[in-house]
Amino acid sequence: MRVRRSLQMSAIFTNITHELLTPLTVISASVDKLREEEPEYGHDYDMMQLNIQRMVRLLQQILETSKSEAGELKLLVAQGDVMKYVHETAICIEPLLTRKQMKFTVSCQPESMMGWIDTDKLDKIIYNLLSNAAKYAKEGGEVALRAKTNATYDKILIEISDTGEGISPETMKQLFKRFQDGKYRQHHTIGTGLGLSLTRDLVYLHHGNIKCKSEVGVGTTFSVTLPINKEAFSPDEIFERPSTEFTLPKHVIQDIHAITPDVNAEGEYDQVDDDSTSKILIVEDNLELLMLMQQLLKSYYRVYIAQNGVEAMKIIKKKAIDLIISDVMMPEMDGYELTRTLKGDPNYDHLPIILLTAKTQEEDEQEALEAGADEFLTKPFRLKDLKLRIDNIIENRKRLLAETIQRSDEEGVDAAKSASPEEIFLERVQALVMSHLDDDLYDRNQLAADLGTSASTLYNKLRTITGMNVSTYIRDVRLKEAYKMAVQNPKIRVSDLAYSVGFHDPRYFATCFRKQFGIQPKEFLDSLLSKS
Repeated sequence: MRVRRSLQMSAIFTNITHELLTPLTVISASVDKLREEEPEYGHDYDMMQLNIQRMVRLLQQILETSKSEAGELKLLVAQGDVMKYVHETAICIEPLLTRKQMKFTVSCQPESMMGWIDTDKLDKIIYNLLSNAAKYAKEGGEVALRAKTNATYDKILIEISDTGEGISPETMKQLFKRFQDGKYRQHHTIGTGLGLSLTRDLVYLHHGNIKCKSEVGVGTTFSVTLPINKEAFSPDEIFERPSTEFTLPKHVIQDIHAITPDVNAEGEYDQVDDDSTSKILIVEDNLELLMLMQQLLKSYYRVYIAQNGVEAMKIIKKKAIDLIISDVMMPEMDGYELTRTLKGDPNYDHLPIILLTAKTQEEDEQEALEAGADEFLTKPFRLKDLKLRIDNIIENRKRLLAETIQRSDEEGVDAAKSASPEEIFLERVQALVMSHLDDDLYDRNQLAADLGTSASTLYNKLRTITGMNVSTYIRDVRLKEAYKMAVQNPKIRVSDLAYSVGFHDPRYFATCFRKQFGIQPKEFLDSLLSKS
């Protein structure tokens, strides 16, 4: 019964995979057609094709795994230059490794040697092992592929090593088991749990063997031994044809960084770049999706990007970020940890966070909200849905400001009323400004010192809550207090009014008052006297 069920599931996976590959083919052809008709959008077409290729690879991996379980994988070897093929395949996958500034070396001894291999299977073996190394090797570390033959020239040995976290002895026992997603290194990466299992199946299908040696904290080496002599294969596994060069490797990887600008660099924003523009940070480990979101949102906001929580924290400490959009599953520091870190820090607990995830279970949303996220959005999502959430949060912040200011303007308000952390912070800031109201030297540095924080942190937090920088906020408090004083005492001189609220230059005070309230202070005082 279990075998029959497994075969049924295998058939289902096979059918679904084929059904998905068909529309992907249509999409790919449509992109090529658009490229011919509207060539100016080349960057967008590159993004589309990169992700189409990625989906095709994932679907083919599922299909191969399904065939392997059903015993339907077939081997078909042909004769060609084995070492050259190994070398070219490795070089084509190099961008996967260089993204993390890792040193990558390829060594084939001899450089050229004829033999019999199934290029499709060898391509997938090398791709899976190198992509595995790219995930788990430390940034700035080393990855090496070494290929050599034996004394009788009838086998090749391919070794792929990395200077990564290593694998514990307990995990090694189940390393090639399906759906083992590398939990021993889950704080660094994620995976489907099919790659190593499928790699082992492909090696065995090729009448070879695969071994793994690893030391925790040092690195890992996978060793694959494959026969390359014709006698190792049965007649139905051999494709007879004249000796020739093998076709190019199937997994030619484009380097997305080659078509990606540094959007965090100053001067990257031409369409939207002023102090009133909301500044958002997108945190997503999939570089293609990250760049697409940046392209879609940059017309509305100033957008910064990071590929994990660690990078995000560095940007948050340097930039005046108003809102964060973060994926949940990321290497180094995931979205939940990033959210908890920010919400647990009084310097950044005011920052609103929208979490994005492919998980759709109710408990996933609950976990996101418990971590402190302000919003939760599942993938795939539409741009207008994301923008609606961003704008709603920003508008809510503006309403919070208006309500807080109104409450502070009203006399007799119960200060102990339930208030949010943002309201408490703003009331504390306002109280400090009011206590130094007539001190024209009281500025953002003194205010930050009184709050026990840095000037940059005060700027970031105050701007997120109020939309104003520190100097503008202090001036706003002074002018509103001047308005109240004028109402209470219309006979006061303009110069005395200016000095009372910390303006040492009455003319500058008059200019600011008119800009704030639309009337000169002298005209305002005269109008109050005429009504009395």
